[in-house]
Amino acid sequence: MQIFRVSLICISLVLTFTGCDPKGDARFHRGLTEAEKRLSAEDLEGAVRVYESLLDGTPRTAEAHYRLGHVYADKLKDPLGALYHFTRYVAVSPDGSFAKEAKSFQKEGELLLLAYLGKGAPLTQEEAARLKNENLKLRKTLEELRTIKTPPPTTGVTAGKPGEVPQRPIPPGGRTHKVQAGETLGVIAQKYYKNKNRWKEIQEANFYSSDAAAKLKLGQDLYIP
Repeated sequence: MQIFRVSLICISLVLTFTGCDPKGDARFHRGLTEAEKRLSAEDLEGAVRVYESLLDGTPRTAEAHYRLGHVYADKLKDPLGALYHFTRYVAVSPDGSFAKEAKSFQKEGELLLLAYLGKGAPLTQEEAARLKNENLKLRKTLEELRTIKTPPPTTGVTAGKPGEVPQRPIPPGGRTHKVQAGETLGVIAQKYYKNKNRWKEIQEANFYSSDAAAKLKLGQDLYIP
């Protein structure tokens, strides 16, 4: 994955000459810049958090998945996380500028994942079968993720649950929080980020609607980006 730096240069050039939603693109570009600053400062957790806050399931934000894939692979040494984000890039932007690279990294990631699970030790027949089954389950999960489409923002009525705000799917392995009595997004943001003003990051990571802050439910699981 040594071409990551070259890829980042290419991404910058692409960002310079493309865009159809000025406001959304500007926010996305600022987010990429902020994430890169945090990476340069070795603030990996902060960089991942910023990248994840940019994801909305649209082709425009696919580059955040691509960069996250490299962070998980090169920095965090997490082949499962890397495989997930490269797969998501291909799913949301199959004809994107880095689709070919992402597909290549997918294959490499699968091999790294098997090596990681095997810990480099000789595998017994039983262990090989177990790893094969786990890999098949992972493939099934990734295929299901490919079929997820981002529905349009809505505050409509969910069948059988009047007034409920549709919630985004929680990424596999993502950090979660179970809503307690009296908690608001601001309270939850203060707990995890020590900054209650970052409540909107949690809202955008979990809901399609901007009025979700007033509709939290006791016991509800929220994804904490």
